[in-house]
Amino acid sequence: MKHRGRHRRRRRGAALRAALAGTALALTATATIVSASQATVAEDPGALKPLTSTSDTAPLQLREHLVPRRSLDRLASAMGGTVGVADVLAQADHTLRGAADCDSDDRDSLPVTPAATEAYCWDPADTLTDDWKPASVTTSSEADDDGMWGANRVVLAGWTHSTATGPAASRGLARVAVINANNPDHPSYSWVLLTVPSADGSTYRGLTSQISGMAWYEDKLLVTTTQGSADALYVYDLNRIQRTSVLTEAIGRVSGGWSADGFRYVMPAVGSYRFTAGACSRTGAPCPSALSVDRGTAPDSLVLGEWTPAGSDQHARLWRYAFDESPKRGGLLATDASGRADAVEAYRTGASEIRGVLSYRPPGATGSEWYVGHLPGAMDGHGSLWRQDAKGARAASCGSDTSHRCWGEGTGSLSYAPDTGEVWSVTDRMLFSVPLNSIDASLR
Repeated sequence: MKHRGRHRRRRRGAALRAALAGTALALTATATIVSASQATVAEDPGALKPLTSTSDTAPLQLREHLVPRRSLDRLASAMGGTVGVADVLAQADHTLRGAADCDSDDRDSLPVTPAATEAYCWDPADTLTDDWKPASVTTSSEADDDGMWGANRVVLAGWTHSTATGPAASRGLARVAVINANNPDHPSYSWVLLTVPSADGSTYRGLTSQISGMAWYEDKLLVTTTQGSADALYVYDLNRIQRTSVLTEAIGRVSGGWSADGFRYVMPAVGSYRFTAGACSRTGAPCPSALSVDRGTAPDSLVLGEWTPAGSDQHARLWRYAFDESPKRGGLLATDASGRADAVEAYRTGASEIRGVLSYRPPGATGSEWYVGHLPGAMDGHGSLWRQDAKGARAASCGSDTSHRCWGEGTGSLSYAPDTGEVWSVTDRMLFSVPLNSIDASLR
């Protein structure tokens, strides 16, 4: 990828000081934690309201659209076959740096309360400009209950290119950092560009979409799409990663081989899900902004959160779909004979601008707790992380004004790892994890 002039955004929040002790990161506020424009205590989103009527749940129905296998096989054959995650990890050519080696601006973006226990900033070559930004994360702990993908522990981070800046050929594209997390002291990664194959499998185009949500279950990766799109989710197969042979800005078949905007790997979509009610809107089908996997339900389920603007009178929806238990449909949603998937649980929440969502059922509990991360109305500065259920909501407090804006700055999606008890997320500058029990202990 091309190197461009370095540019760092100015931060309005006052600086935090970070110290690394062993592998645990402790953050201590030595100045005002939030600026005056952020000092207002975030509005309590209140209790979750169950949605049970057909009029409420019908707009959540999806229809599955799978790419014909013969088209995928044709493309793979023309490109020299497929590779797996392990092959991509073996060629990792980028390195994550531990928090102690990151800029203060990077560390300032981390949560105030609770503190991150693992935190990393990206290879400087990937942050020379603000054209590409991370927004979503998922891990092999969502994909498989032992937390491993084959012999590797893996983290995937989704990035989207700006639609207004940078080279025209790159605008709006989506890429995934495939991170080797076997050694937390020396994580490394490679890039894979997300693509969409042509109907006949003769070529592919780049996926031009804001992948604000991403979930990895079995061998499938599900990602959110641009708001207003007819497609609600795109589906990728981690066993169908393919190598490019020409490093140019073009995407697809080119003279001399295959290109992907300078990336060495591509992953073509194997399907998508569309709302039967049509493209997302404020009054009809929702606009998914966050995804995660819940392995505490039977069967396992995909959890979603909706994006709504701050101050909107339309409360956001949280809902889930069951995964199919058939071995022949690994990683796909459970559908009826017509290929339709219905939500198996749904709620309204008072939270707006949702960027992350988790559902977790504590041992012995009769219901699930929902964790919702959202941004301040100004779309700048630290956000809030609320735990909600049918009784109410709680969030951490920080600062002399007892603000609830204690979560990360510009924080994206959430991913829970049941085998380690960690919650992974990304700010617009760093990748980090926090133990779920630390989140619960911080709630007031």
